[in-house]
Amino acid sequence: MKSLTPILTFLLFTFVSCSKEDKNQPVQPPVYVDDDLAGPISRPLTGYGSDGSYTVAKVTFPSPLYSGKNVEIFYPQGITSPKPTIFYSHPYGGEESAYNIGLYEFIAKKGYVVVFAPYPTTGVTIDERYNTLWQSFKKAATDYPNIINTTKVGFMGHSFGGGASFALAHRAFVDEGWGENGRFIFAMAQWYSYQITQAELQSFPANTKLITEVYDDDVTNDHRMAIDMFRNINIANSEKDFILIKKSVLPGFTYTAEHNLPNTQSSYDAYDYYGIYRLLDAMIDYSFNGNPAAKNVALGNGSAEQITMPSYNGQVLSPLVVTDNPVPLYPQSKYSFQCGSSNNPRIVNCN
Repeated sequence: MKSLTPILTFLLFTFVSCSKEDKNQPVQPPVYVDDDLAGPISRPLTGYGSDGSYTVAKVTFPSPLYSGKNVEIFYPQGITSPKPTIFYSHPYGGEESAYNIGLYEFIAKKGYVVVFAPYPTTGVTIDERYNTLWQSFKKAATDYPNIINTTKVGFMGHSFGGGASFALAHRAFVDEGWGENGRFIFAMAQWYSYQITQAELQSFPANTKLITEVYDDDVTNDHRMAIDMFRNINIANSEKDFILIKKSVLPGFTYTAEHNLPNTQSSYDAYDYYGIYRLLDAMIDYSFNGNPAAKNVALGNGSAEQITMPSYNGQVLSPLVVTDNPVPLYPQSKYSFQCGSSNNPRIVNCN
């Protein structure tokens, strides 16, 4: 857990990421001295990961399959045309958007749309959860064409939602043709992946891009699940990166890289912005606009612009660890959900 010195916060908290300086790293972007984030380091003031200028608007509609719950669409207020859209699959139990509201508002402030679709935590099968997500996303796209641009889409998810993002993205990209002008997957701390075959993993459209993130302090989901999907998907190494976030210890404050990063409800700090939002911001710009500078941040293959994290009083945070050839760092016994479990439909890929 984080060790905190007393600090005024107006929002809820969430966990974060890492980095360190070297002689070739870029000049650090300026940061705010003080704000609502936990810990001594604040948001980037400029560049990728900095807050956008749009006001956040929201529209909701009843979930098509989860009675009593609403699907929520966060978007930039005042838009006059549909915008590129991220379809977000939350972790198991994260049914309320407040759990990760910082992420959704960040996306909308930058001028994009995000669809948050709740699914039941208990009382349903995995297939029913997947179907709830898909039917919610499909209804959002069908009913709100003035907000959602399905020619530029990303699928993003955490834990259960991270594992589900591959099957959902395949259905959208291949079956529906979404993303013809830009498409990506951003999977975090992923759980088991259902409803996708090896053949389907090998049939993603050529313009699909991927960021897979795992967290060094995670004791919930075995990293082998993420490694399996990363290795077996038919995306060129130049268009995908596997990223490990490690904790950083400062005097009086520890930035941890636990399973529930990012998560506005438990902690909200610079790791959210530098470890997730910054890379997502750049991934959107590269995937949808083809910006080469954005690729160097999102998919930089270990570039200084990608891995460098901010510093505080001369102490730099742990750098992101980036590879195209990930290997497990810990035994499966570290994790509650192990790759070799009989519950994993892809157990044969757990070596």
